[in-house]
Amino acid sequence: MERKKANNQIFRKFFESEKSSGLTLIAFTILSLLLANSSIKENYTEFWEYSFAGLSIEHWINDGLMAVFFLLVGLELKREFLVGELSSLKKATLPIFSALGGMLIPAGIFILINLGKPSITGFGIPMATDIAFALGALSLLGNKVPTSVKVFLTALAVIDDLGAIVVIAVFYTKTIFWLNLFIAFGIFVGLMILNKLKITSLWIYIPLGIVMWYFMHHSGIHATITGVLLAFAIPSSGKNQNEHSPSDRLQEALHYPVPFIILPLFALVNTAIAIGPGWDKALFQNSSLGIIMGLVLGKPVGIFIFTWISIKLKIADKPDGTSWSQLFGVGILGGIGFTMSIFVTILAFTDHTMINDSKFAILISSLLAGVIGYIWLKLSFRPKKKIQKTQKVQRG
Repeated sequence: MERKKANNQIFRKFFESEKSSGLTLIAFTILSLLLANSSIKENYTEFWEYSFAGLSIEHWINDGLMAVFFLLVGLELKREFLVGELSSLKKATLPIFSALGGMLIPAGIFILINLGKPSITGFGIPMATDIAFALGALSLLGNKVPTSVKVFLTALAVIDDLGAIVVIAVFYTKTIFWLNLFIAFGIFVGLMILNKLKITSLWIYIPLGIVMWYFMHHSGIHATITGVLLAFAIPSSGKNQNEHSPSDRLQEALHYPVPFIILPLFALVNTAIAIGPGWDKALFQNSSLGIIMGLVLGKPVGIFIFTWISIKLKIADKPDGTSWSQLFGVGILGGIGFTMSIFVTILAFTDHTMINDSKFAILISSLLAGVIGYIWLKLSFRPKKKIQKTQKVQRG
């Protein structure tokens, strides 16, 4: 009972931090866009290119600090698999199927639009869902939202992130330096052995994780993958049942630095988008169209179709107290790509103009998905409220 109560508390903290993070990200994104299109735009963009210890500030944020973001994602993933909404096959089936549809359909739409063009490498961009923004938009509906809907969206987004991590590792790795990769995985194996030996000190895991990051960074595989590997290596049980596990302690410690420091910095450096003449034409380029159609149309359609099929075939159970309309609304919010979509954009393209245009398309898509999803869900909760009032009158 105590363990279950602690897990529920962790979920509440995760949800609260993520929804607050969404609002913080909006503020920093607006600030970054204003600065990138102001009289100090050159100084602003040059600042992120300033080199420190062999890497620019932009690289330190995207390769270094974002590894900490992926560490938090990995810890949440592991918690969901061990004791959360993904802890059993029955629980995990629905969000897994839903996330699969939310990745395959958008990617398919992007590929169809960009077939035979260099921009086809960006197929992974519309596959991602931003947990912070999606939960932030959902939180604006207040107490109208059933817990089952919140949990479903969270589990869906977590699986979505896992899919994005796999896509990054498999499709966006160009050249592999095998010696560095073997050393990195050797450290990971060593960490797993420490886990099996019930070594619980984070002061051992974190330094070794930093060393693993260094070799992974020099292996050709994106260094942020280290965060996920480290998360799965850190023990999820303490020395006794009443003690918080190292995994829980680290997850709680990262609840505020990640959403309120790391992700805002990521937003500042990666949304410094210069919006010049012809910005509207840029939205009709193949890569931009693929992103917009993939996120705004492909995400809700893919999530809903795969959700409907899995429930109708009795592979999975429909979340308690939810309607089909509400599930479709969750799918619309799944089209808020932002953080992960921008991250994949940086890996998918090398042309600065294409990166800039794609980021702008992601912002437009995420804004549309957020607004449409919010309105859709707000309307979908209304009929239920009226029915409840009618039932109360009849009972009276």
